[in-house]
Amino acid sequence: MKASKDIARLIEIMAALRDPVSGCPWDIQQDFQSIKPYTIEEAYEVADAIERHDMDDLNDELGDLLLQVVFHARMAEENGDFAFGDVVQAITQKMIRRHPHVFATSSANTAPGVKIQWEEIKAQEKAERAARRRERGLETDKTVGLLNSVPQALPALTEAIKLQQKAAQVGFDWSEAEPVLAKIEEELGELREALQLGDEAKVKDEFGDLIFALVNLGRHLGTDPEMALRGTNRKFRDRFSHIENELEKSGESLQEATLDRMENLWSDAKNR
Repeated sequence: MKASKDIARLIEIMAALRDPVSGCPWDIQQDFQSIKPYTIEEAYEVADAIERHDMDDLNDELGDLLLQVVFHARMAEENGDFAFGDVVQAITQKMIRRHPHVFATSSANTAPGVKIQWEEIKAQEKAERAARRRERGLETDKTVGLLNSVPQALPALTEAIKLQQKAAQVGFDWSEAEPVLAKIEEELGELREALQLGDEAKVKDEFGDLIFALVNLGRHLGTDPEMALRGTNRKFRDRFSHIENELEKSGESLQEATLDRMENLWSDAKNR
């Protein structure tokens, strides 16, 4: 079998890998739950390639992510639920429906107007999806509340931002960043009190509140907390690597170096 730019070839490859008789033993054993972590990992690797502006890696990582979609679709097809073509049809139908200002007639011709229209159409789709679930005898109560549309499986920082954005749609939000700063100071004080009491459960709770408030600040500053933290992580990697390199040049090891020595090299890395 040869490589191809046609998506049909990738679908054929996945079908061959999942063949119960001649397929790959590892691929045959997988299910939705076992593949889920890889799907999340591949999405993060796509984000990493974008952050590094590495187009060669991005090309490769997008392929890995596409493979995850094909993998899930193949398992669903085997179960008689849906196939890859159904996935494509669903997303094309959704995009056409959500962009009537492009594919049909619509009065929305500004970014704010388009956003309002987008949310209205999403609400219609949500109601239709709930109706279909009721027809199949599936539970629908979990999809009723405003915040229940935010998946709990999201990374915690991303989930926090989406919860705050949803609440902001109905006016439950600060109008500017300054009150959020005051809230952060309040949460920090409560964390200090919990630490003084030595209450581990309370410390955990207040620490979470502090992070949630910091996420809220990032949202008001127009800074994605996940991306901001990724930038800080890269800085930490670079500066710690500088410490290792300088110690190696001096014939020292990390285990032998004192904290003062490492802090001096850290300051040197910051200055550079």
